[in-house]
Amino acid sequence: MAGIAPNRRALVCAAAGAALLLTPSLAAADDGGDLSAQQLAQQAKKNLLDAKSVHLKLTDRSAGTSASRTQPTSMDLALDQDGNCAGTLRMAGKGGSVELIKRGEEVWMKPDTAFWKSQVPGGQGDAVAELFKNRYIHGSTKDAMLKGLADTCDLGAFQKEVDSGSSTEGKSLKKGAETEVEGTKVIPLTGSEDGKKAVLYVTSDAPHRLVEATQRGGGTDTTLTFADYDKPVPSKTPSPDETVDIGKLQQELQNV
Repeated sequence: MAGIAPNRRALVCAAAGAALLLTPSLAAADDGGDLSAQQLAQQAKKNLLDAKSVHLKLTDRSAGTSASRTQPTSMDLALDQDGNCAGTLRMAGKGGSVELIKRGEEVWMKPDTAFWKSQVPGGQGDAVAELFKNRYIHGSTKDAMLKGLADTCDLGAFQKEVDSGSSTEGKSLKKGAETEVEGTKVIPLTGSEDGKKAVLYVTSDAPHRLVEATQRGGGTDTTLTFADYDKPVPSKTPSPDETVDIGKLQQELQNV
């Protein structure tokens, strides 16, 4: 088994969805107010690209994701441009969840029983889950089995995907009335492309930042929220007593 963790595909796909509206080519975007929809989108994009770190939450109810064992249906991660992160990923169906911590080139993951059962074949998942119960698997970014998780922590890749989002001639954004998202005053920017409706919620006050992005239609159903811009990723790592070296896991899996 080459790996037991999801790659960063879900994160990059979410970034691509946000990029659809953050890189607009507008036919008629100015709906009044101090800033046009285009100006708000441009400022939100700049502030996202400039962010040194961010707390990102993804909920993906898309049909393709819900049928996959390797893509997370939800992520709750604090991550930065140095590749550090801390948080949780939850898989589709009975795929379970896994806690993730990455500092530099070191990676710690703590799967639950359901995750082990879905990833380890032959009905041996329960035995592996019991063996590593309540302990983190510790290794480095050089370990093939941890590489997928390590890649999920790549804020730089997320920002690159947003930055490379292509605009479409004639695409327009509609600026809505001020509302709130979790107590924050925001302006919704609504648009569509390829049968998918997307809404960006950008803070009403400067600096204008993206708070939430949703995309619906064409088999896609995602919600992405952003908070704690430039707030450092938690630096606490598990103690040696809480961890098991990745080599021990590899030995056990060879016997499965």
